[in-house]
Amino acid sequence: MNVLVDKVAIITGASSGIGRASALLFAKEGAAVVLGARRREPLEAVAREITDAGGRALAVSGDVTDEHYAERLVQASIEHFGGLDLALNNAGTLGPMGETPAVSAADWDEALRVNLSSAFFAAKYQLPAMLRRGAGSLIFTGTFVGHTAAFSGMASYAASKAGLIGLTQALAVEFGARGIRVNALLPGGTDTPMGAAVANTPEALAYVRGLHALKRIASPDEIARSALYLASDAASFTTGTALLVDGGVSIARA
Repeated sequence: MNVLVDKVAIITGASSGIGRASALLFAKEGAAVVLGARRREPLEAVAREITDAGGRALAVSGDVTDEHYAERLVQASIEHFGGLDLALNNAGTLGPMGETPAVSAADWDEALRVNLSSAFFAAKYQLPAMLRRGAGSLIFTGTFVGHTAAFSGMASYAASKAGLIGLTQALAVEFGARGIRVNALLPGGTDTPMGAAVANTPEALAYVRGLHALKRIASPDEIARSALYLASDAASFTTGTALLVDGGVSIARA
């Protein structure tokens, strides 16, 4: 049984990795999906893959750091599919890598704008649309980094992603009585372009795999299935959570 029939979802960062896998899965489960990402051609390719399989999808390219783009995604969901029920705000960046004293103010600001401010912009426009439907599920893709573990040279990434958890909790309290659930999804190491940028040698990849209790990293499809859980009625009593889907990296010590 398809669990998202008659639902409309926005998914950002949908041109690759977790966003792409979630877009394909949500559409397979019956949702109409509005897909967001900066790169127009790969985003439209994902939309075509969905429509060729009989699903409903619309690609709207743009920059998540632009508040007007957040508004445009919501307008597209309403104009093309009649409303908005779900959102997976998944777009993000690693930001500057290296020792903190060497990070420029501009690079710090850019990491916060992509990873945290964009989530605020998304919620600002997605929440009113969900309220008009009487219910909704709002999801932010975070990370275990800066929550249960930390790594040298990733201060801006950790800080910006950790901020998503505070935003998640505040919005869950603010809108819970009105039928909106808000959760953060915290993946571990995942086979995505961003993950490959961190583990960019065979030795680095082996090290990252070894950090996890499962001694491997996730496929994007595995993380997408957890996003589907949070989006669906299976998580009807789940809100304000930081859901670790991390292969045990948060608890492994050997």
